[in-house]
Parts: sequence; C-alpha cells; structure tokens
Amino acid sequence: MTAPTAARRRNAADSRERLLSAAVDMFTERGYERTTVRELGLRAGVDPALIARYFGSKAELYLEALARTRAPSSDPLDPTNAGAMQRMLDRVSSGRPTPAMHAAVEPHADAQLQAAAMALLETRIVGPSQQIASSWSPGDAVLRAQVATAALAGVVLSRSSGALAALGEASSADVGRMVAVMLDALLSAPPNGSIGEPRLGSTPGV
Repeated sequence: MTAPTAARRRNAADSRERLLSAAVDMFTERGYERTTVRELGLRAGVDPALIARYFGSKAELYLEALARTRAPSSDPLDPTNAGAMQRMLDRVSSGRPTPAMHAAVEPHADAQLQAAAMALLETRIVGPSQQIASSWSPGDAVLRAQVATAALAGVVLSRSSGALAALGEASSADVGRMVAVMLDALLSAPPNGSIGEPRLGSTPGV
C-alpha cells in the first residue's frame, strides 16, 4: 500500500465519520424531514455529495445514524406505563418526532425509509401493545395495537406541531399519564366489543 493510498483512505474514513456524527446530531435536533443534505455537509465540513458516495442516500445515512443511537430510543415501550410515556415525550420534546412516528400517519416517499421506520415502530410500540392486548382479547389484538400506535403517534405529532395549544403546553408528565390511561383502557379491555359503546348524542356527526 502506498502512502497516498493510505492517506486517502484515512481521509475517506474521517469524512464518513464526520457525516455520520453530524447526522446523529441533526436528525435528533431537527428530525429527518427538516434536515437537508446540504446542511449535513455544512455541519460535517465536507462536500454533501459524499453522502451518496459513502452511504448511498440520505435515508441510508439516517438508518446508520439510527443504528448508532439505538438505545434507548428504539427499546420496546410499555404504552400503559405513565413513566415510559413521559420519558418518550421528553425525548421528542428535545428534538423533532422521528420518522417512525410520521410513518404511522403518512408513509414516507422513500420506500426504504418507510420500511425501516415501520420496523422500528413494530419493535417499539406495536409489538408491546399487541402483547398486552393478546392477554385480554387475542382475536383483535393486532387491531387494538395499531389503533393504540396511531393514537400515540397523533399525540406526539400534534404536541410537536403546536396545533393544539393546551396539548403542546402541558407537561410531559401530565400528557404521559393521560396517554397511559387511555391506551391501558384500549389494550386491556375484555373482548366481544366491550371496550365501551359510544355515547349517543343529539348532534349527529363530529
């Protein structure tokens, strides 16, 4: 191996590491959608075109950054535990909702990112929710788990966007407690449609 070749490889490894480090920081701070390739290059101090060379795409860079920070942000959650819900909300409030939360509401255009985000969501929320529901009502456990996941994603995204003022201003402890109670009622209700009948009102529709 010649010295110039070794130097080029060291420089390539350094550039790749700088991009990965910048991605971990920026995806945490701003989220996937709001972070551009150009901004990643500026943060890393390298040509943003190197993202395609070293990672293939922004989505693949995100996946590698996610792998570097898998714990605890990808650990399974107990959606009926108020403390677990509060800690999740605290993590989200320090940055932007992850692609996994967006994936539950609206699929990402990038199929690879969507698949990875849904896999993470399955491990983190859908699977644990289904396990709880299966103990009470195995026949509709999958549906209950997916409704719980959609509800949780909606709370997280609405809280982050500021569209609902009281929700956005409330403490993570208060919201986490309410979410845990809501999801416990959904996942732990007996079978045969006894989750609760909707109350009939005099005003049709919503």
